[in-house]
Amino acid sequence: MKTFVQCVVFVAAGLLIRQLCLVACAQEIALSPAVTPFSPRPPSSPLTGARSTRGSGTTVAGIPAKEATSNPGQADGKGDPALGGERHPLYRLAKSDILEINFIFSPEFNQSLTIQPDGFVTLRGAGLLLAEGLTVPDLQQAIAKAYSLFMHNPEVTVTLKDFEKAYFLASGEVSHPGKYELRGDLTVTEAVAIAGGFTQQARHSQVVLFRRISQDVAEAHLIDAKKMLNSHTLREDWHIQPGDFIYVPQSRISKIRKFVPASSMNGYLNPLQF
Repeated sequence: MKTFVQCVVFVAAGLLIRQLCLVACAQEIALSPAVTPFSPRPPSSPLTGARSTRGSGTTVAGIPAKEATSNPGQADGKGDPALGGERHPLYRLAKSDILEINFIFSPEFNQSLTIQPDGFVTLRGAGLLLAEGLTVPDLQQAIAKAYSLFMHNPEVTVTLKDFEKAYFLASGEVSHPGKYELRGDLTVTEAVAIAGGFTQQARHSQVVLFRRISQDVAEAHLIDAKKMLNSHTLREDWHIQPGDFIYVPQSRISKIRKFVPASSMNGYLNPLQF
């Protein structure tokens, strides 16, 4: 009898446990549709997160991300000095430049100015103003500021009427040494041709190109024009920049030729060889 009672108890307990399991499963099935929309999103990888925040300007770990650069090759819209500074620099005023100043609402102050040798201009009723080294927009702002002392929001326009043209200098053993206007892209050999070409006393193998890199410093480049012309290649020909100075020295044989009778020299030596 005791064994029978124990069996009944075990069966009842098993049935109760089975019933509890069925009830729990039914509750999970009933709650699953409401819980699913609020399930957390799977974490994205660090690379994906970095890619999504780099161009959007959001904050990552308390550090604001930079905006995407709109202009390739520039930083924050400005030229990189390490890569050559401004991509398209504006012209900077120099001595002897002629400017026309016009006031929209005060035409009595209209004037034509020439930059003096010291770099200043004299404004009518406003005194001296340093103009050398400024761009035209910079000078326009400076003039408006100078006249704002006795005018209310002066409207000024500045027009560059005349300026010194780009030039190069040719000297030494060229047919027509002098100062020439630099128009377009020229090389050293082309500049020599413009100056009339080499003379018979020229030393073609040691043409010197002087180029000023600052107010007090200039660099010199030695160019073997004879080698370039004989090899029929101009790959080593330098391009001229405004202000360059080309000097063609005299050949060694031509230096001593004036001390030797011409009859004894013409049969053996040709100055063009040197």
